[in-house]
Amino acid sequence: MNLRDIHTPVMLDRCVELLAPALERDDAVLVDATEGMGGHSEALLERFPHVHLIGLDRDTDALRIAGERLARFGDRVTLVHTVYDGIVEAVASTGRDRVDGILFDLGVSSLQLDEAERGFAYSQDAPLDMRMDQTTGTTAADIVATYGEGDLRRIFERFGEEKLAGRYARAIIAARQEAPLTRSAQLVDVLVAATPAAVQRERSGHPAKRVFQALRIEVNRELAVLDTAIPAAMGLLPVGGRIVVMSYQSLEDRLVKRAFVDATSSTAPAGLPFELPEHAPRFRLLVRGAELASEEERARNPRATPVRLRAAERIREDA
Repeated sequence: MNLRDIHTPVMLDRCVELLAPALERDDAVLVDATEGMGGHSEALLERFPHVHLIGLDRDTDALRIAGERLARFGDRVTLVHTVYDGIVEAVASTGRDRVDGILFDLGVSSLQLDEAERGFAYSQDAPLDMRMDQTTGTTAADIVATYGEGDLRRIFERFGEEKLAGRYARAIIAARQEAPLTRSAQLVDVLVAATPAAVQRERSGHPAKRVFQALRIEVNRELAVLDTAIPAAMGLLPVGGRIVVMSYQSLEDRLVKRAFVDATSSTAPAGLPFELPEHAPRFRLLVRGAELASEEERARNPRATPVRLRAAERIREDA
């Protein structure tokens, strides 16, 4: 299998450019908090020959593939099986308490999308799994089988921003009374049947798209994990250290934006005539707002279309 044929890292050159000033230090340490199949890591290890990589992923298949891809870098690579809110513990396990650069490439990976049996894609029939770590946890089938109507509606509204959340929740409850919903095609059929024809004509996306997103986020606790992980990651950076985060949907991006706003804002009480050093911002933004992939990249790699990149650099230690 040629990894370059199945995985094109998103905004690769821009990530390298943004992280470069932090990684040009001797013995610099980079954390790829979402290792995936190792595309970003490989490029950064090639560009910066003195960097040590700590790669994190909850997906054991991804870690295996990344390990094969990065084997030529020898002991410059440490891979850790963990969710990225375990970043502090993962770094500590290598005997460190600081790192110089951190990269998050959020959302479902190319590997997970391309392997039909993982159940992430509504366009392919597969078991309703959706676990990024298949060694543990609740599956999407478990949620569909056990959540009440109110809880289903809640996650569809909150994590999928689905306007027909209540209608879909009722349809699932009714359908599962007839037969268990254990496969993605079964769930898709229920959602399509529950979608009014007028809505199907008006919508640009598939009726199942937002529900599948919501189930995936619930299964993997993605937003709760991210809300903890970003501040924890920023706490590992010394002055001059940099963090780059790529999000693929608005719910993720809002959390990242909020964490960056908190870190780049003064904590001085309103009305003070001057700002004490301990109230000064701890980070500065490296890009204005959320940066998009270029039109050329979006045409070449459709998975870059929804990406929103944010980046920051530490400029002051915590008080």
